[in-house]
Amino acid sequence: MNRSHSIPLVDLRAQYLDLKDGIDKAINECIAEGNFIKGKQVTEFENAFSGYLGAKHCIGCGNGTDALELILKSLNIGPGDEVIVPALTWIATAEAVNNVGAEPVFVDIDQNNYTIDVRKIEEKINKKTRAIIAVHLYGSPADMDEITAIAQRSGLFVIEDCAQAHGAEYSGKKIGTIGIAAAFSFFPSKNLGAFGDAGAVVTNDQELANKVRMISNHGQLQTRHHHAVVGRNSRLDSIQASVLNVKLPYLDKWNTNRITASKQYMSRLQGNGSIILPASEIGKKHVFHLFVIRIKNRKKIMEALSNSNISSGIHYPAPLPFLEAYNYKKHKRDDFPVSVNTSKEILSLPIYPEITESQIDFICDQLLK
Repeated sequence: MNRSHSIPLVDLRAQYLDLKDGIDKAINECIAEGNFIKGKQVTEFENAFSGYLGAKHCIGCGNGTDALELILKSLNIGPGDEVIVPALTWIATAEAVNNVGAEPVFVDIDQNNYTIDVRKIEEKINKKTRAIIAVHLYGSPADMDEITAIAQRSGLFVIEDCAQAHGAEYSGKKIGTIGIAAAFSFFPSKNLGAFGDAGAVVTNDQELANKVRMISNHGQLQTRHHHAVVGRNSRLDSIQASVLNVKLPYLDKWNTNRITASKQYMSRLQGNGSIILPASEIGKKHVFHLFVIRIKNRKKIMEALSNSNISSGIHYPAPLPFLEAYNYKKHKRDDFPVSVNTSKEILSLPIYPEITESQIDFICDQLLK
């Protein structure tokens, strides 16, 4: 490849250029109709996405964080309640719990797949615990059989955070269809991304679906100006839905491309004792929203990659318990040793459906140097 060209962590422009005609047409039709809120495009996407997942209900909303909050509120989780969340993930998972008045309780992660360590959940359960949020981090499914069993023993809800796992599978089931409900984000860089903020709640529970739809639309369900509950405003707008409608049929192909890219990385980097590669687990379809390795001397490595015009990232540089927002919990680093050690070494390499073999070879050549 031409070494003067930079390699981004994710290339959103490449995806747009591939689908430009269809996306432009869909957006223009939406503008011409002038129905920007609750337009037909939203219903079309909700039906298409629930059908893709094999779920009964999909309710579009403003973003993935809102999706989590809407689920929690619809389950009547609030002040005095606790919700278990993994210690290493994006802050939205815990933030949503705080924003409904409940308290997030952090659990360390598994050192192999970076999702919540199922062996450490039950020691955090008490009379206040209402739910477990399973985050399918980086596109890798959490250990859902064990999480579900723990939840059933303790009478807890299982909520799936699928913000990075569109199209991932666990034991042949699409991620997002296993818990009581699932939250999806369609932030532009996701495996299925809109052109701005967008999200959805997916569930097989009719009553929960009705409550989510009602709360997200100012407490209205069917009749305008009839507000059955105190709700909020979090709706998927028609333009974002029109973009998602064009993109959804390509999701499986894009995920296949991501998996192919990950296999090339694995092949090139396998056997290097300095690099810990993502785990391959039986019964799980990892869709590689991110390709995350672990490596020593990360800062030096990132600088060297940058000097070769290769972007990289850290997802995430600090476990949630040690963000300033959670100083009030007064956690010690020994409370979450795996999350602490992992956060010092993780490094995200470029991956997206359009990345080429020559780009990956170049990245690996520079990394191995």
